Amino acid sequence: MIYLEIAIKLVIGLVGLLALTRLLGKKEMSQVTPFDFIYALVLGGILEEGIYDEKVSIWQILFAICLWGISVYIIEVCAQKSDRMKKLLKGHSSLIIRNGELDIKQMKKNHLDIEQVRTMLRKQGVFTLREVRDLYLEPGGDISVKLHTKTGSVTPEMLGLNPGDEAPSILVIEEGKIKEEELRSVKKSKEWLLEGLQKRNYKTIEDILYGEWSETDGFYIQPYPQKNSNIP
Repeated sequence: MIYLEIAIKLVIGLVGLLALTRLLGKKEMSQVTPFDFIYALVLGGILEEGIYDEKVSIWQILFAICLWGISVYIIEVCAQKSDRMKKLLKGHSSLIIRNGELDIKQMKKNHLDIEQVRTMLRKQGVFTLREVRDLYLEPGGDISVKLHTKTGSVTPEMLGLNPGDEAPSILVIEEGKIKEEELRSVKKSKEWLLEGLQKRNYKTIEDILYGEWSETDGFYIQPYPQKNSNIP
């Protein structure tokens, strides 16, 4: 009887999982929000605690799954009917880069640093921030990128050109601090960096939000917004 009870509990759990999956709709993994993940996680916990515990009856598991499924359904309906509820439960997109400028407040709010942003961009085939016009962090954690028109519309092949490959872009300054390890990786010194910044009228490192450098394109620097007016 114990094996039969476990089998019935497993079947009930499988049916419950399939019902919850259908309830959440057809989504790619990148579209799954933290709340969607929690729905499945709690259901898994209910099954884990109940399947091998003889004190938990089949009816108790069935009741828990039905109650959880109804709760999820009510939450999903409320989220669809109310924009405020949807933002609260599902989250909303955050504009991390607006018109080529990093929004440091949005980065802090989403617990991101510049290197994490660069890593996400590299996964999208974008290897420098200078190409990015707008970057949205979606509720599921993936990103949407809009490139500047001059970098995204016309390709060398369209013009019949065959340029050489661009050198990789290196992050040399992050939030007012020099990335010395990255400098060493390209065989450059701190003194070289400071001299290059002085030529561009940047007096102190602390004024700079981030700075990139590549062998082919040189420096790409963005100061903190509130200090923008003092730097040409």
